[in-house]
Amino acid sequence: MTDLLELREKLKLFYSRNEVFILPIIKFILAFVVFNSINSRLGYMTGIDNIAVVLIIALLCSFLPVGVMVFLAALVSLMHMYALSVEVALVGFAVYMLMFLLYLRFCPKDSIVVLLTPLFCIYKLPYIIPVAMGLIGGPASAVSVGCGVIIYYLLYTVTGNSAAINTMGDDEAVARIRLIIDGILGNRQMMITLVAFTVTVLVVYMIRRMSMDYSWTIAIAAGIMVNLVILLVGDLLYDTNLSVLNVLIGAIVTFLAAKVIEFFRFCVDYSRTEKVQFEDDEYYYYVKAVPKMTVTAQTKTVKRINTQRSGGRNVTTERTSAPRGASRTRDYDNTRGYRRGTGKSVTIGSDNDDDFEELF
Repeated sequence: MTDLLELREKLKLFYSRNEVFILPIIKFILAFVVFNSINSRLGYMTGIDNIAVVLIIALLCSFLPVGVMVFLAALVSLMHMYALSVEVALVGFAVYMLMFLLYLRFCPKDSIVVLLTPLFCIYKLPYIIPVAMGLIGGPASAVSVGCGVIIYYLLYTVTGNSAAINTMGDDEAVARIRLIIDGILGNRQMMITLVAFTVTVLVVYMIRRMSMDYSWTIAIAAGIMVNLVILLVGDLLYDTNLSVLNVLIGAIVTFLAAKVIEFFRFCVDYSRTEKVQFEDDEYYYYVKAVPKMTVTAQTKTVKRINTQRSGGRNVTTERTSAPRGASRTRDYDNTRGYRRGTGKSVTIGSDNDDDFEELF
């Protein structure tokens, strides 16, 4: 466990020192995967269905806020819908505007979730998002997760009905609009997924906020179980063709990913829990203190040796960095007559073996 804690501290230190380089790289990779996935799912406009265009957009997004990436992803998908049909693009624009208003009202900081949710749905791992947002987000995160689910099923409906839309004539504009709207509103699998993900976010959030021991682990397990139960019951009632094997694999992957999030965000030692009680003029306070798991940085010693030829003496300077959290007070040592805790020592010696050491 100590090795893992040291690795965590090293990763945090590495990220803090190189954030200006790491963050653009992460944004670039995410933007590349998002836009490449949109082109592979839709691909109706050949002008933007090009790897060079995807690379240019991803490079642009790497230096801009995540909200700009969300806007460009919506714009690219609307361009593909427009190439398929103007009516489809109008329906997509209306859906995006409705979600945009909800997103700005409730969860303006969760823009990354709007991208990750449909992306994880495409790769058959959607159950990670609601559990993760319940751990690191709040109740309003259910709105951003729901928006991501609607975006995925909007794209799913467009691709599933593209053949029927192409066969319709120019005078059947209303039929195209009705086909897409009915495909979204009548999708029972989308409704079940919305309910499951919303309830999962709320359950995980409420349990991990409790003061009981191992609340995060219990919240993860409870969230996964609630999600599975709602999805399986919905499949039994409405025959949504849910793959039980994919659900079980997704649950295992979700548990592992959630434990990684817990390790980096809420790593505590319940064996050293303390309960404190105190009072003031108006209230009694009962406090439960759980210490975090931390490791002390290793002590490093830097030695410099300078030789002075004129006096025949050599000077050795040692500077030792104190461990993290060590006391900086100076304590006088009566046996040697010097103060300790300065972290510096100088040894001066001569060639006549009358060396002496002075520490300060």
